[in-house]
Amino acid sequence: MEMKKRISLELRNRSPAEVRELVVDSCRSADGEVEGVTEEFSALEVLSMVNVGLGSLAKLPALPKLRKLEVSDNSISGGLDALAEKCPNLSYLNLSGNHIKELSSLQPLNLKNLKSLDLYSCGVTAADGYRDAVFRLLPQVVYLDGFDPDDNEVPESNDEDDEAGPPGDEDEDEDEDEDEEDGSEVGLSYLMKEGIQDEEDDGDYVEEEEDDEEEEEDGEDDDALAQGEKRKRDADDEGDDDDDE
Repeated sequence: MEMKKRISLELRNRSPAEVRELVVDSCRSADGEVEGVTEEFSALEVLSMVNVGLGSLAKLPALPKLRKLEVSDNSISGGLDALAEKCPNLSYLNLSGNHIKELSSLQPLNLKNLKSLDLYSCGVTAADGYRDAVFRLLPQVVYLDGFDPDDNEVPESNDEDDEAGPPGDEDEDEDEDEDEEDGSEVGLSYLMKEGIQDEEDDGDYVEEEEDDEEEEEDGEDDDALAQGEKRKRDADDEGDDDDDE
C-alpha cells in the first residue's frame, strides 16, 4: 500500500489536526520522499515511517510538536538539516538500517531536545571510536543505540512515558479502588449484621410465641380446675339438700 493511501485511511473519521500518532510502516513512498504528511498534522507527536523506501527527509513538513521519529530501514544517507528547522522538539530519532556512513552527516542533529539516537546497522557505526565521537559531536544526546556513555541501558520507564497518564492518575485510581474495596467491606459487614439481627428478631418472635402458648395452656388448666371445683361444690350442695329432706 502507498503512503498516501494509508494516510487517507487513517483520516477517514478525523482531521489531521487531531492526530497525535501516525504509523505508516512498510507503506511504499513513490519517489523516496515523505508523502501525505503535511503541516496540517500540527498536533503530531509520534511519526513512524519504517521501511517505506525513503531516500531523504527534505520534504518532511514542519511538525513543531513531534517528539519521536522512526525512520529505520530506509535509504537515507544525509540531508538531515530539515530536522533542526522543522522538528525542534524532537527527543528520539531512530535512523537504524540507513545509509549513513560519515560522522559529518550527523552534524545537523545538534537539536537541543534530542536525547536518544539509534544508528544500528548504519555504516558509521564501524568507525573507530564511533560512540565517543558521536557523544562529543552531539553532547545533548544521552543514549546512543540504547546505552549512555557509561554503557548503562535506557531505563524501561523511558519507553513507557508516552503511554502513562498525567502525574497522579495512578494514585487516584488506587485510591478509588481502595474506596471501592472499603465500600464493599462495609456493605458486607452491614448485610451480615442485618442478617444476625433478623435471626435474633426471629428468635425473639419464636420465644414470644412459645410464651403465649404456655400462657394459653396455663389459662386452660386454670379454667378446667375452676370448673372441676364448681362441679364438686354443686354435688356437695345437692347432697346437703337430700339430707335436709
